[in-house]
Amino acid sequence: MRTPARSIRITQVTEWDSGAVRTRADSLAAEEPLEIRIGETPLTVTMRTPGHDLELAAGFLLTEGLIDSASQIASLQQLVPANGLQANLVEVVLKDALFDAAQLKRNFFAASSCGICGKASIDAIRRRGLRSPEADFRVDPELLCRLPEILAAEQPVFRRTGGLHAAALFSADGRLLAAREDIGRHNAVDKIVGWALLEGLLPLSRHILLVSGRGGFEIVQKSIAAGIPILASVSAPSSLAVQLARELGLTLIGFLRGRRFVVYAGASRCLAGSVPASASAEPDSTTNI
Repeated sequence: MRTPARSIRITQVTEWDSGAVRTRADSLAAEEPLEIRIGETPLTVTMRTPGHDLELAAGFLLTEGLIDSASQIASLQQLVPANGLQANLVEVVLKDALFDAAQLKRNFFAASSCGICGKASIDAIRRRGLRSPEADFRVDPELLCRLPEILAAEQPVFRRTGGLHAAALFSADGRLLAAREDIGRHNAVDKIVGWALLEGLLPLSRHILLVSGRGGFEIVQKSIAAGIPILASVSAPSSLAVQLARELGLTLIGFLRGRRFVVYAGASRCLAGSVPASASAEPDSTTNI
């Protein structure tokens, strides 16, 4: 995977190692604000790692419910300021989309550490019109165990900086279709969804999404919006993520490492015929303790 331009910054650091001190060059994951506008109307500012910005904007519009298909995007372009500053602005022109800036109840500011910061209420977090993913899709557990190693090989910026999240989309037979990195885990997913949207591949009803970080609520919601039936992560999900996955029938897998993983929802898609009877009925929600 080629490293996107402007995704890495070089800086000088002072390193202490077992009593020895030295100055050396170090690589940092780039973080810059990206403003997304619909026409001349500002929609959101997200802190992201530059690269694949048009995919990020397209994926954001889809996963946040502002569009349903690529046909609603009349134009999508990255604007270069006349003052010579970096191109941190994407302008989208929509058609046949019900967008009314005056009625938006959410402030779409998304910091790199949180995909839902600034939204007015818990009700505002929930995207309307979500549909359950393809119920009949099945994969072999052995196939799932091979995916993290494939994703790790597609993280050039992480290997240099240690500071990025990644998302990868796989076909039903485990073939890597696309991988994206970003300082925000939700941005990495939006870049994947935006790529699929612009390639005419939605809904992703027979695909697997793997993310390098935890499986949070926002990641689950974006996956369902794209029609993805199986979401796996190398870390843990959150309680709200599990609740939404169970409600809408998404297979949610955590701790996918080596030859072990934990299924929090939708076990029948990857463990058909091998789920213990006591675990066959998933609870509707999680329990507070």
